Amino acid sequence: MAARKPQRRREFGTVRKLASGRWQARYLGPDGQRHKAPETFETRSDAQDWLNLVRADIERSAWSDPDAGAVNFEKYALRWMEERGLAPTTVDRYNALLSLHILPTFGGKDLDEIAPPSIRTWRAERLNATGATTVAKSYRLLKAILQTAVDDDLLRSNPCRIKGAGKEEADERPTATVDQVFDLADAMGPRWRLMVLLGAFASLRPEELAELRRHSVDIDECSLRVTHASPELTNGRRVTGDPKSRAGKRTVYLPDFMQPELRRHLRWFAEKEPDGLLFVGEKGAPFRRSTFGRKWRRARTKVGVPENFRFYDLRHTGNNLAADTGAKMKDLMVRAGQSSERAQLIYQHSTAKHQRKLAQDIDAEVRQQLKEADGGRQQALEA
Repeated sequence: MAARKPQRRREFGTVRKLASGRWQARYLGPDGQRHKAPETFETRSDAQDWLNLVRADIERSAWSDPDAGAVNFEKYALRWMEERGLAPTTVDRYNALLSLHILPTFGGKDLDEIAPPSIRTWRAERLNATGATTVAKSYRLLKAILQTAVDDDLLRSNPCRIKGAGKEEADERPTATVDQVFDLADAMGPRWRLMVLLGAFASLRPEELAELRRHSVDIDECSLRVTHASPELTNGRRVTGDPKSRAGKRTVYLPDFMQPELRRHLRWFAEKEPDGLLFVGEKGAPFRRSTFGRKWRRARTKVGVPENFRFYDLRHTGNNLAADTGAKMKDLMVRAGQSSERAQLIYQHSTAKHQRKLAQDIDAEVRQQLKEADGGRQQALEA
């Protein structure tokens, strides 16, 4: 009986010689579509070697459509935003990062045209043009979008591979002295005086201040109930919703010296309805960042605090002042409306008794610092 000849393995794909003398490789993919190599080859064996690599990928289920990444990055990024169900403020922030820092470089490219070298070049150029914090935020957003493209099988791997590029090194923010806080409040004028004092001595965020209502104030308790926030988008529109974190809904007990400030503001400047806004402009319009910003810059110049001292730094000032009283971390976090999953497990909760005690300690600390400064304003508080 004649021996059976070993079967020859069927050739995978085809190669052909082009008019240029180079060789082209083509194959039928698992998707039923015909694909060709992204480049031509100098020899027939080089083309065949490439086909063998593709065949190996298919056999170990590692093949991906080489044309899958031929999707415009800008269109994909905008669809990525739409599918996320993001908060309006997050959409606003991401749109700014995309339009100013990402799309000018990558908007016209397909996903598979974005490679690690182009990411490195882009990041280096951005660092020369803007702040490191903004570049880190832009990099994180770009990486997140491209990672979704990997998950969607449009890319084999994420080209964002720079270690530590998405980490922000937060600058140490400036703080004001207690005396400077009162000077800023004086310089802002009677209508906005309370906003400055609450920004510092209640550690409230600007978007929380914008949504305070008359019914948020408990004069007898000398406290505020924070239940909502109203951040302002870049188009000037405010979007009302929950505070920044779950811990943002809180009762903030105020130093005793704030009680007459609250009474005065409610009498003269807050809207009269129970749910009326605490802070409105001279013509009754809601608090606007642009209008307030002009007044703030003038007050800052008049008082002589650094130009980089932002209104938000009043919150940092207040947090430091509260920490100087020796309060426990959990009490400080509750007062400031700060939270993290880990912190919630560790600190659990702070009682109203602790929060009242912290407010009393802040009151004493403020009075002591004013007394050491010149005594004049301290006498006014006691009057």
